[in-house]
Amino acid sequence: MHSPTDHPYKTWIDLAASRLGGQTLACSDDFFAEMENLLKPDAPVFIDGKYTDRGKWMDGWESRRKREVGFDWCVIKLGAKGKIHGVNVCTRFFAGNAPQKVSIEGCCETGAPNEATQWFDVLPLTEVKPDSDNFFDIPQQDVVTHVRLNIHPDGGVARLRLYGEPVIDWNWFLPNEPVDLVYVKNGGRPLACSDMFFSNMENLIMPNRGKDMGDGWETKRRRGGRPCDWIIVKMGATGSIKKVVVDTAHFKGNFPESFSLQAINMKDGSDPEENAKWEDVIVRQKLTADAEHFYKEEVLSGEREFTHIKLNMFPDGGISRLRVFGYPSASVIGQGE
Repeated sequence: MHSPTDHPYKTWIDLAASRLGGQTLACSDDFFAEMENLLKPDAPVFIDGKYTDRGKWMDGWESRRKREVGFDWCVIKLGAKGKIHGVNVCTRFFAGNAPQKVSIEGCCETGAPNEATQWFDVLPLTEVKPDSDNFFDIPQQDVVTHVRLNIHPDGGVARLRLYGEPVIDWNWFLPNEPVDLVYVKNGGRPLACSDMFFSNMENLIMPNRGKDMGDGWETKRRRGGRPCDWIIVKMGATGSIKKVVVDTAHFKGNFPESFSLQAINMKDGSDPEENAKWEDVIVRQKLTADAEHFYKEEVLSGEREFTHIKLNMFPDGGISRLRVFGYPSASVIGQGE
Protein backbone atom coordinates (compact mmCIF):
# COMPACT_ATOMS: atom_id res chain seq x y z
CA MET A 1 0.00 0.00 0.00
CA HIS A 2 1.27 3.48 -0.80
CA SER A 3 2.83 5.52 1.97
CA PRO A 4 0.94 8.57 3.30
CA THR A 5 3.02 10.88 1.13
CA ASP A 6 2.74 9.42 -2.35
CA HIS A 7 -0.85 8.47 -3.17
CA PRO A 8 -2.69 10.58 -5.78
CA TYR A 9 -5.33 12.01 -3.40
CA LYS A 10 -3.10 13.30 -0.61
CA THR A 11 -4.75 16.74 -0.50
CA TRP A 12 -8.10 15.12 0.30
CA ILE A 13 -9.24 13.47 3.54
CA ASP A 14 -10.02 9.76 4.00
CA LEU A 15 -13.68 10.19 4.95
CA ALA A 16 -13.94 6.58 6.14
CA ALA A 17 -10.94 6.74 8.50
CA SER A 18 -11.59 5.08 11.83
CA ARG A 19 -10.08 8.03 13.70
CA LEU A 20 -12.83 10.23 12.24
CA GLY A 21 -15.46 7.71 13.35
CA GLY A 22 -15.62 5.50 10.27
CA GLN A 23 -17.14 2.07 11.00
CA THR A 24 -17.95 -1.16 9.20
CA LEU A 25 -21.60 -1.90 9.99
CA ALA A 26 -22.48 -5.14 8.25
CA CYS A 27 -21.31 -7.53 5.56
CA SER A 28 -22.56 -10.57 3.69
CA ASP A 29 -19.69 -12.76 4.86
CA ASP A 30 -16.33 -12.39 6.60
CA PHE A 31 -15.50 -16.03 7.23
CA PHE A 32 -11.75 -15.78 6.69
CA ALA A 33 -10.97 -12.22 7.82
CA GLU A 34 -13.07 -9.63 9.65
CA MET A 35 -14.65 -6.66 7.89
CA GLU A 36 -13.25 -4.30 10.56
CA ASN A 37 -9.78 -4.73 9.03
CA LEU A 38 -10.87 -2.69 6.00
CA LEU A 39 -10.54 0.59 7.92
CA LYS A 40 -7.42 -0.14 9.96
CA PRO A 41 -5.14 2.92 9.75
CA ASP A 42 -1.92 0.99 9.22
CA ALA A 43 -0.78 -0.48 5.93
CA PRO A 44 -1.65 -4.18 5.59
CA VAL A 45 0.92 -6.81 6.51
CA PHE A 46 1.50 -10.45 5.64
CA ILE A 47 2.69 -12.96 8.24
CA ASP A 48 4.02 -16.12 6.64
CA GLY A 49 2.87 -19.28 8.37
CA LYS A 50 0.16 -17.63 10.49
CA TYR A 51 -3.13 -19.49 10.41
CA THR A 52 -6.41 -19.49 12.32
CA ASP A 53 -8.84 -22.38 12.75
CA ARG A 54 -10.58 -21.09 9.60
CA GLY A 55 -7.54 -20.82 7.36
CA LYS A 56 -4.70 -18.45 6.50
CA TRP A 57 -4.67 -15.28 8.62
CA MET A 58 -5.09 -12.26 6.35
CA ASP A 59 -4.93 -8.57 7.19
CA GLY A 60 -8.10 -7.45 5.44
CA TRP A 61 -11.70 -8.46 4.81
CA GLU A 62 -12.08 -11.87 3.18
CA SER A 63 -15.21 -13.86 2.40
CA ARG A 64 -15.39 -17.58 1.74
CA ARG A 65 -15.48 -18.98 -1.81
CA LYS A 66 -18.95 -18.39 -3.22
CA ARG A 67 -20.69 -21.46 -4.64
CA GLU A 68 -23.83 -19.75 -5.88
CA VAL A 69 -24.73 -16.76 -8.04
CA GLY A 70 -24.18 -13.38 -6.40
CA PHE A 71 -21.49 -11.28 -4.77
CA ASP A 72 -20.32 -10.21 -1.32
CA TRP A 73 -20.72 -6.75 0.18
CA CYS A 74 -19.80 -4.61 3.18
CA VAL A 75 -21.62 -1.48 4.44
CA ILE A 76 -19.44 1.29 5.90
CA LYS A 77 -20.42 4.40 7.81
CA LEU A 78 -18.18 7.36 6.98
CA GLY A 79 -16.53 9.23 9.81
CA ALA A 80 -17.40 12.51 8.10
CA LYS A 81 -20.08 12.85 5.47
CA GLY A 82 -18.89 14.45 2.30
CA LYS A 83 -18.08 14.21 -1.39
CA ILE A 84 -15.74 11.44 -2.53
CA HIS A 85 -13.16 12.36 -5.18
CA GLY A 86 -10.99 9.25 -5.25
CA VAL A 87 -10.79 5.75 -3.78
CA ASN A 88 -8.19 3.09 -3.15
CA VAL A 89 -9.44 -0.49 -3.13
CA CYS A 90 -6.25 -2.03 -1.81
CA THR A 91 -5.84 -5.78 -2.41
CA ARG A 92 -2.29 -5.94 -1.01
CA PHE A 93 -1.28 -9.57 -0.23
CA PHE A 94 -4.54 -10.88 -1.69
CA ALA A 95 -2.82 -12.45 -4.70
CA GLY A 96 -4.80 -15.63 -5.45
CA ASN A 97 -7.88 -14.58 -3.53
CA ALA A 98 -8.67 -11.02 -4.64
CA PRO A 99 -12.04 -10.15 -6.20
CA GLN A 100 -12.20 -9.99 -9.97
CA LYS A 101 -14.25 -6.78 -9.92
CA VAL A 102 -15.59 -4.31 -7.38
CA SER A 103 -18.25 -1.63 -7.25
CA ILE A 104 -19.08 1.01 -4.64
CA GLU A 105 -22.51 2.44 -3.90
CA GLY A 106 -23.36 5.39 -1.68
CA CYS A 107 -26.28 6.87 0.19
CA CYS A 108 -27.03 9.87 2.38
CA GLU A 109 -28.91 8.81 5.50
CA THR A 110 -29.33 10.29 8.98
CA GLY A 111 -29.43 6.81 10.49
CA ALA A 112 -28.13 3.42 9.45
CA PRO A 113 -29.10 2.20 5.96
CA ASN A 114 -32.00 -0.24 5.77
CA GLU A 115 -34.01 -2.11 3.18
CA ALA A 116 -35.66 1.13 2.03
CA THR A 117 -32.35 2.92 1.41
CA GLN A 118 -31.84 4.23 -2.10
CA TRP A 119 -28.26 3.50 -3.12
CA PHE A 120 -26.53 5.27 -6.02
CA ASP A 121 -23.37 4.43 -7.94
CA VAL A 122 -20.09 5.87 -6.65
CA LEU A 123 -17.79 3.49 -8.54
CA PRO A 124 -19.38 1.33 -11.27
CA LEU A 125 -18.39 -2.30 -11.63
CA THR A 126 -14.65 -2.18 -12.30
CA GLU A 127 -11.85 -4.72 -12.56
CA VAL A 128 -9.18 -4.66 -9.85
CA LYS A 129 -5.67 -6.03 -9.78
CA PRO A 130 -4.63 -8.53 -7.11
CA ASP A 131 -1.96 -7.62 -4.54
CA SER A 132 -2.12 -3.96 -5.56
CA ASP A 133 -3.33 -0.47 -4.77
CA ASN A 134 -6.28 0.18 -7.06
CA PHE A 135 -6.87 3.93 -7.36
CA PHE A 136 -9.98 5.27 -9.08
CA ASP A 137 -11.15 8.85 -9.65
CA ILE A 138 -14.75 9.50 -8.61
CA PRO A 139 -16.47 12.15 -10.76
CA GLN A 140 -19.85 12.10 -8.98
CA GLN A 141 -20.51 14.94 -6.54
CA ASP A 142 -23.30 13.53 -4.35
CA VAL A 143 -23.02 13.87 -0.58
CA VAL A 144 -22.38 10.48 1.02
CA THR A 145 -22.79 9.26 4.60
CA HIS A 146 -22.44 5.50 3.96
CA VAL A 147 -20.99 3.32 1.23
CA ARG A 148 -21.49 -0.29 0.24
CA LEU A 149 -18.40 -2.02 -1.13
CA ASN A 150 -19.36 -4.90 -3.42
CA ILE A 151 -16.81 -7.54 -4.38
CA HIS A 152 -17.57 -9.75 -7.39
CA PRO A 153 -17.93 -12.56 -6.82
CA ASP A 154 -16.00 -13.01 -3.54
CA GLY A 155 -12.50 -12.80 -2.10
CA GLY A 156 -10.47 -10.35 -0.07
CA VAL A 157 -9.75 -6.63 0.13
CA ALA A 158 -7.05 -5.39 2.51
CA ARG A 159 -8.03 -1.74 2.94
CA LEU A 160 -10.61 0.72 1.62
CA ARG A 161 -9.80 4.44 1.48
CA LEU A 162 -12.39 7.02 0.44
CA TYR A 163 -10.67 10.33 -0.24
CA GLY A 164 -12.77 13.47 -0.43
CA GLU A 165 -13.96 16.62 1.31
CA PRO A 166 -16.27 16.85 4.34
CA VAL A 167 -19.54 18.69 3.78
CA ILE A 168 -20.48 20.84 6.76
CA ASP A 169 -23.98 21.76 7.92
CA TRP A 170 -23.34 25.27 9.18
CA ASN A 171 -26.87 25.39 10.61
CA TRP A 172 -25.44 23.40 13.51
CA PHE A 173 -23.35 26.37 14.67
CA LEU A 174 -24.77 29.34 16.54
CA PRO A 175 -24.14 32.99 15.66
CA ASN A 176 -20.97 34.18 17.43
CA GLU A 177 -19.93 30.62 18.32
CA PRO A 178 -16.14 30.17 18.02
CA VAL A 179 -15.18 27.36 15.66
CA ASP A 180 -11.91 25.57 14.96
CA LEU A 181 -11.65 26.70 11.37
CA VAL A 182 -8.94 24.21 10.33
CA TYR A 183 -10.36 21.12 12.09
CA VAL A 184 -10.90 18.29 9.63
CA LYS A 185 -14.54 17.74 10.61
CA ASN A 186 -15.21 21.45 10.10
CA GLY A 187 -13.94 21.20 6.54
CA GLY A 188 -10.26 22.05 7.01
CA ARG A 189 -7.96 20.53 4.40
CA PRO A 190 -4.15 20.56 4.04
CA LEU A 191 -3.12 21.58 0.54
CA ALA A 192 0.67 21.56 0.47
CA CYS A 193 3.75 21.48 2.68
CA SER A 194 7.48 21.75 2.31
CA ASP A 195 8.08 18.19 3.50
CA MET A 196 6.33 15.29 5.26
CA PHE A 197 9.06 12.69 5.24
CA PHE A 198 8.12 11.03 8.54
CA SER A 199 4.35 11.58 8.81
CA ASN A 200 1.40 12.95 6.90
CA MET A 201 0.46 16.62 6.91
CA GLU A 202 -3.23 15.73 7.43
CA ASN A 203 -2.43 14.57 10.98
CA LEU A 204 -2.08 18.22 12.00
CA ILE A 205 -5.85 18.84 11.91
CA MET A 206 -7.17 15.47 13.11
CA PRO A 207 -9.36 14.91 16.20
CA ASN A 208 -7.99 14.65 19.73
CA ARG A 209 -4.34 14.93 20.75
CA GLY A 210 -1.85 12.78 18.89
CA LYS A 211 -1.55 9.23 20.22
CA ASP A 212 2.20 9.02 19.57
CA MET A 213 5.00 10.71 17.64
CA GLY A 214 3.82 9.16 14.39
CA ASP A 215 0.44 10.85 14.77
CA GLY A 216 1.56 14.35 13.82
CA TRP A 217 3.23 16.25 11.00
CA GLU A 218 7.01 15.71 11.02
CA THR A 219 9.62 16.76 8.48
CA LYS A 220 13.12 15.41 7.93
CA ARG A 221 16.18 17.19 9.30
CA ARG A 222 17.05 20.09 7.01
CA ARG A 223 20.63 20.82 6.08
CA GLY A 224 20.52 24.35 4.69
CA GLY A 225 18.24 25.75 2.01
CA ARG A 226 14.91 27.31 3.03
CA PRO A 227 14.74 28.96 6.48
CA CYS A 228 11.84 26.87 7.75
CA ASP A 229 9.35 24.15 6.94
CA TRP A 230 5.76 25.16 6.22
CA ILE A 231 2.25 23.86 5.62
CA ILE A 232 -0.75 25.51 3.94
CA VAL A 233 -4.25 24.60 5.15
CA LYS A 234 -7.51 25.65 3.55
CA MET A 235 -9.95 26.62 6.30
CA GLY A 236 -13.38 25.03 6.40
CA ALA A 237 -14.99 28.47 6.09
CA THR A 238 -13.90 32.03 5.56
CA GLY A 239 -13.51 33.60 8.99
CA SER A 240 -11.59 35.68 11.49
CA ILE A 241 -8.93 34.19 13.78
CA LYS A 242 -9.11 34.78 17.55
CA LYS A 243 -6.98 32.14 19.29
CA VAL A 244 -4.58 29.36 18.37
CA VAL A 245 -3.29 26.15 19.94
CA VAL A 246 -0.01 24.55 18.79
CA ASP A 247 0.52 21.10 20.30
CA THR A 248 3.92 19.36 20.22
CA ALA A 249 2.65 16.22 22.00
CA HIS A 250 5.23 13.40 21.93
CA PHE A 251 7.81 15.52 20.09
CA LYS A 252 10.63 15.73 22.63
CA GLY A 253 13.97 15.64 20.83
CA ASN A 254 12.54 16.85 17.55
CA PHE A 255 10.10 19.67 18.30
CA PRO A 256 10.58 22.93 16.34
CA GLU A 257 12.51 25.73 17.98
CA SER A 258 9.69 28.16 17.09
CA PHE A 259 6.76 28.80 14.76
CA SER A 260 4.83 31.61 13.13
CA LEU A 261 1.33 31.73 11.67
CA GLN A 262 0.22 33.62 8.58
CA ALA A 263 -3.07 33.85 6.68
CA ILE A 264 -4.55 35.08 3.42
CA ASN A 265 -7.98 35.75 1.91
CA MET A 266 -8.30 34.33 -1.59
CA LYS A 267 -11.46 36.04 -2.76
CA ASP A 268 -11.43 34.37 -6.16
CA GLY A 269 -11.72 30.92 -4.61
CA SER A 270 -8.27 29.79 -5.71
CA ASP A 271 -5.54 28.36 -3.50
CA PRO A 272 -2.38 30.31 -2.57
CA GLU A 273 1.23 29.40 -3.24
CA GLU A 274 4.09 29.34 -0.72
CA ASN A 275 5.21 32.83 -1.68
CA ALA A 276 1.81 34.51 -1.85
CA LYS A 277 1.18 37.79 0.00
CA TRP A 278 0.64 36.22 3.42
CA GLU A 279 -0.34 38.39 6.40
CA ASP A 280 1.12 37.82 9.87
CA VAL A 281 -1.33 36.41 12.41
CA ILE A 282 1.19 35.34 15.08
CA VAL A 283 4.81 36.43 14.77
CA ARG A 284 7.57 33.96 15.59
CA GLN A 285 7.09 32.31 19.01
CA LYS A 286 9.25 29.83 20.93
CA LEU A 287 8.00 26.26 21.36
CA THR A 288 8.74 23.60 23.97
CA ALA A 289 8.75 19.83 23.92
CA ASP A 290 5.64 17.67 24.34
CA ALA A 291 3.25 20.47 25.30
CA GLU A 292 0.22 22.47 24.26
CA HIS A 293 0.93 26.15 23.56
CA PHE A 294 -1.94 28.66 23.74
CA TYR A 295 -2.09 32.03 21.98
CA LYS A 296 -4.76 34.71 22.20
CA GLU A 297 -3.13 38.05 23.00
CA GLU A 298 -0.49 37.29 20.37
CA VAL A 299 -3.08 37.12 17.55
CA LEU A 300 -2.67 40.25 15.41
CA SER A 301 -5.34 39.86 12.76
CA GLY A 302 -8.30 41.51 14.54
CA GLU A 303 -11.55 41.25 12.61
CA ARG A 304 -9.98 40.53 9.22
CA GLU A 305 -11.25 37.39 7.55
CA PHE A 306 -9.18 34.71 5.84
CA THR A 307 -9.59 31.58 3.74
CA HIS A 308 -6.20 29.86 4.24
CA ILE A 309 -3.49 29.69 6.88
CA LYS A 310 0.23 28.98 6.60
CA LEU A 311 2.08 27.52 9.58
CA ASN A 312 5.87 27.99 9.52
CA MET A 313 8.07 25.94 11.84
CA PHE A 314 11.69 26.85 12.42
CA PRO A 315 13.85 25.17 11.38
CA ASP A 316 12.13 21.76 11.07
CA GLY A 317 10.73 18.97 13.26
CA GLY A 318 7.29 17.86 14.30
CA ILE A 319 3.99 19.34 15.48
CA SER A 320 1.15 17.09 16.57
CA ARG A 321 -1.92 19.32 16.23
CA LEU A 322 -2.91 22.84 15.19
CA ARG A 323 -6.18 24.47 16.32
CA VAL A 324 -7.26 27.82 14.86
CA PHE A 325 -10.35 29.15 16.63
CA GLY A 326 -12.34 32.01 15.23
CA TYR A 327 -15.67 33.15 13.86
CA PRO A 328 -16.94 32.02 10.46
CA SER A 329 -18.11 34.80 8.19
CA ALA A 330 -21.70 35.92 8.79
CA SER A 331 -22.50 34.75 5.28
CA VAL A 332 -21.56 31.18 6.25
CA ILE A 333 -23.46 30.60 9.52
CA GLY A 334 -27.04 29.57 8.85
CA GLN A 335 -26.21 27.92 5.56
CA GLY A 336 -27.39 24.37 5.10
CA GLU A 337 -25.43 21.73 3.29
